[in-house]
Amino acid sequence: MRIVVLTGAGISAESGVATFRDADGLWEGHDVTQVATPEGFAADPDLVQRFYDERRSSLATVEPNAAHRALAHLESADGIELTVVTQNVDDLHERAGSRNVIHMHGQLRSAWCLACDERFAWDVPLATNPACPGCAVPNLRPDIVWFGEIPYEMERIQQELLRADVFASIGTSSEVYPAAGFVAIAADAGARTVELNLRRSRMSAVFDDVRQGPATKVVSEWVAELTA
Repeated sequence: MRIVVLTGAGISAESGVATFRDADGLWEGHDVTQVATPEGFAADPDLVQRFYDERRSSLATVEPNAAHRALAHLESADGIELTVVTQNVDDLHERAGSRNVIHMHGQLRSAWCLACDERFAWDVPLATNPACPGCAVPNLRPDIVWFGEIPYEMERIQQELLRADVFASIGTSSEVYPAAGFVAIAADAGARTVELNLRRSRMSAVFDDVRQGPATKVVSEWVAELTA
């Protein structure tokens, strides 16, 4: 069975990972145009680097929860081919044991060199303007997909959706494109679709199955059914 899972902020919230965008549209006190656009980075790179340095360092204070671990267990189950597509920039899926993870919005623990176009695993601050490990030019930025930029690996994601027998959306409203279109792509290709969310979303009506509750509960129960 081929399963594609899309995860959003809701799966990491129970681990204590703050959702970036608040109800008033601010990202932890900052307008999104300041810290999540190429224009914001060009205008004040120090602010942007410090913002993501803080987010990166905060990963040391959180751990994967039961929902992350359930998906890692599902990946290891016989007869299951699982791909996790996450909108999250944390590394909790990997730390839980998942291996086939696509980070469509990039990763906090990665840096992108604008000089040589290489990406590197990264755990220390970028605000100090360090040299690139590859070309030695001090021109690194967070490896995060900002507003106005194209999400990563979209062609691969589409191919996985077209092959899926099951598509699950976990902890995300699925209202923002391109992720909002994933359920339609999978359904049109014949996949059964399921939404697992804290509460119903405006997209719930298009799913075959909708389950509500904390991710640690509903994801664990769903995985238990699939692996029974």
